[in-house]
Amino acid sequence: MWPVHEYRFDPSVLEALRAHGFECSPGAGGEVQVRKGNVVAVFERVASGQLRLTTSPGYLIRGQFARLWDAGYQKFWLLDVASPEPARHLRVPVIASQLKELHRVSEELRTLLGIPSYYNESLGTTCHISAYDRLQGRGAAEQK
Repeated sequence: MWPVHEYRFDPSVLEALRAHGFECSPGAGGEVQVRKGNVVAVFERVASGQLRLTTSPGYLIRGQFARLWDAGYQKFWLLDVASPEPARHLRVPVIASQLKELHRVSEELRTLLGIPSYYNESLGTTCHISAYDRLQGRGAAEQK
C-alpha cells in the first residue's frame, strides 16, 4: 500500500483534484474526503496547515469506507474498521469492476499528488490487509 504518512500536501492540491473530477468535501475534525465514483481517500489537516493522506484509497460500500482485504483465496471489502482483526469485520466479496475502478482512480490520484507508483502496485491493486492462512501458526517449534 501507499506510504501515505510520508507525504504532506499544500491545501491548494484540492483545487487541482476538483479540476480533474474529484469531489472534495469537509468531514469531521478537519478531515477532507476526496471521492471519484465509489473510490474515496481521506486527508487530515496537520499542525502546519498542510494536508496528510490518512489511508490509501478505499471503496464506498453501503455509504461506508471499506478497506480491501486479501484473504488468500478471495478479496473482500471490510466494513466496521473498529476491530483490528479482519475476521470480525463485515466482509463483502469484491467484484472485478470494483477492483478496476479502485486501481484506475488510485493511479490517477497518485499522479495528481506526485506520489511514486511502484512496480508491484502497477501490476494490480494492492490490499490494505493481507492474510494468508498457509502462513498462520508457524512457530519456531513447527519449523524443524
